[in-house]
Amino acid sequence: MDNSPLQHMAIVMDGNGRWAKNQGVERLEGHRKGAEVALEIVKHAGKKEIPYLTLYTFSSENWRRPEEEVQGLMHILYEKLLKEAHALVENGVKLQTIGNTEKLPAHVQQALADVKNSTSHCTKLTLTLALSYGARDEIIRATKKLIEEVKGGNLSVDKIDEVRFASFLDTASLPDPDVIIRTSGENRLSNFLLWQSSYAEIFFLKMFWPDFRPTDLDNVLAQFVARERRFGRIEADKEV
Repeated sequence: MDNSPLQHMAIVMDGNGRWAKNQGVERLEGHRKGAEVALEIVKHAGKKEIPYLTLYTFSSENWRRPEEEVQGLMHILYEKLLKEAHALVENGVKLQTIGNTEKLPAHVQQALADVKNSTSHCTKLTLTLALSYGARDEIIRATKKLIEEVKGGNLSVDKIDEVRFASFLDTASLPDPDVIIRTSGENRLSNFLLWQSSYAEIFFLKMFWPDFRPTDLDNVLAQFVARERRFGRIEADKEV
């Protein structure tokens, strides 16, 4: 059994819109509540000494949503970046992003750059926001960069292995996730960290993201500790 501590937790924060519908409020109010919960969970993850936390914040497919909702989501993101930057610093949280962030509005890109800069010295927890992110898009972009390296004579095809390929992914600076949580009751990853999730322990929770609480994170941690992670190996005294 692998007894190594949890290094990286990733969360698909799903169900904001359905939560809002159940509450009888506009969808964007669900997203606002979800953003508040996200900050609460970031703080709690730091207290639990989880070094890396990745939040699926806006997928590459989310651009297909109605323009009004997309603009509202971008405004909430911008608003929270401006408002909560100090809280990240106070809690020792370093911010970074993965995804095709060049597609984000210019003012959001600038706000992200400012918060990344102001939190760059923080070392307690690395918070990664997956923005305009899709795993297939990430893998294609990584493949293109790898091809350019080969064409430029900087890399031999014989030297390409899993480690080298992973170094071209957006997550090159991150360990693979140990745990992936998805709320809302949907049992799929929805194009999230497909390469990196090969040996992740996955938890599908039947609750909407705005209802997620620190105690729910604690319950996942307790289940994670109880799981046996062999990574394809077997123990010497056991057979499969």
